[in-house]
Amino acid sequence: MTIPTLHPGVYVQEIPSGVRAITGVATSITAFIGRTRRGPANEAKEVNGFTDFTRLFGGLWPQSPVSFAVRSFFLNGGGRAIIVRLTRNAAASTIDIGDLHLEASGGGVWGDDLYAAVDTNVSADVADRLGVPVAGLFNLTVTYSVPENRGGDLSVEVFRNLTVVPSPRNIRDVLEAESDLVRVVGALPAAPPAATGAPAPGVPAGVKAGGGSDGDAPDTASYIGPGIGPREGLRALDTVDLFNLLCIPPPSLDDDTPPAVYVEALAYCRERRAMLVVDPPAAMTVDTAGAQLGQLGLNGTDARNAALYFPRLRQPDPTAQNRIRTFVPCGAVAGVMARTDSARGVWKAPAGIDAGVAGTADLEHNLTDAEQDRLNPIGVNCLRSFPIIGRVVWGARTLRGADILADEYKYVPVRRLALYIEESLYRGTQWVVFEPNDEPLWGQIRLNLGAFMQNLFRQGAFEGTSPRDAYFVKCDRETTTPNDQNLGRVNILVGFAPLRPAEFVILQIQQIARAQA
Repeated sequence: MTIPTLHPGVYVQEIPSGVRAITGVATSITAFIGRTRRGPANEAKEVNGFTDFTRLFGGLWPQSPVSFAVRSFFLNGGGRAIIVRLTRNAAASTIDIGDLHLEASGGGVWGDDLYAAVDTNVSADVADRLGVPVAGLFNLTVTYSVPENRGGDLSVEVFRNLTVVPSPRNIRDVLEAESDLVRVVGALPAAPPAATGAPAPGVPAGVKAGGGSDGDAPDTASYIGPGIGPREGLRALDTVDLFNLLCIPPPSLDDDTPPAVYVEALAYCRERRAMLVVDPPAAMTVDTAGAQLGQLGLNGTDARNAALYFPRLRQPDPTAQNRIRTFVPCGAVAGVMARTDSARGVWKAPAGIDAGVAGTADLEHNLTDAEQDRLNPIGVNCLRSFPIIGRVVWGARTLRGADILADEYKYVPVRRLALYIEESLYRGTQWVVFEPNDEPLWGQIRLNLGAFMQNLFRQGAFEGTSPRDAYFVKCDRETTTPNDQNLGRVNILVGFAPLRPAEFVILQIQQIARAQA
């Protein structure tokens, strides 16, 4: 744009540089799907620590393998998790305070430990501001009192100056927006509920809930959800902007995740550019590993987005006086991946002597070198226990990592780096849409994508001693022909030379004969 020059002097004009910095996406946001003690059902909720998980989903629960997987994730270095709670035939607890009917925010017996108390210590100023009489306001206190925690910290929510008439303080709207514990069900009463009486000694104030049920363990339909319609089960993740790893622990501690669930989850991971962390079947042994891999049905090129880790872990169970029990490893492995990404980058294999598995007393099977010799060539990643080093992840292959397949995405870090680049460039090139499709645009694309790839090269993400050897970005008349331009297409070609892990370290030692004097 030319600025008007109406008088002699110096004119300053800012010229766009054409640089649109591409920011790399996160690499280790992990989604967990399964049964929890409490929390909203079929809603994807982010938690940033196990304390956060406990507040929203009730912490460790013997009927919830996913709760132990989440604990292992954060214990091993995980930072951000997405939780989808599954419920099957669970009933929500209810509380009736006169004609006001409340319901726990999710199904489960946990809601039977809710108490709701009403008082009328309200503000006349608020009543005047809302245009309602003082008698039309009331306060609600909801207490979640887990029996073993009574006398200690309780979860308490207090909502002041509520009404049952249309207003900014209508109880239905306020609880829907602000409460983690209860919702209003049914019609609102014509008048505010009466104040509840004084509590008995040692019992929280208010009316106690009842009628909750935990229901049954999730089945295949619970995990997958409907193909269309409500976003339930796996499809609850549609509302999540980004996740990189997916863990689906089995319905119960001694069970297996149904193969049909893994097949559906793998297709979804390909769609979302994420990796599926697969747990070994409970009956898997070194002898049966090949056959059971086939029964999982995780094959074809989509299997590049999945990795299986064997064996299961032996860990203390705080819900059973710290007795040692067997748990699936997906959460711990996802935590190791997150820790490795943070320390070294997504291109570093999440395996080796630094990939220790914390919080684990033992492995279900302590593998030998000879046993791993049989598992590694078929793409099964092993968890090993070594003297001094301890228990570590000792494998980094995808489910396309079998030697016989000779797949270009044989290794987990190579596949995860490719997914990282794809997602980052997909998000970082949205500005291109509807821009004039000619050389000036192509030059900007080469500049911006090249800067992103150069930054990765400087961090050591690619093989090669120079940028020319490590990557290329091509967008010109060769990639985008006149016919492409007529069709409104811009074709961008990006290539990179991945760093493959040093899976086999071969030392050649030669004895040098001493020269004769």
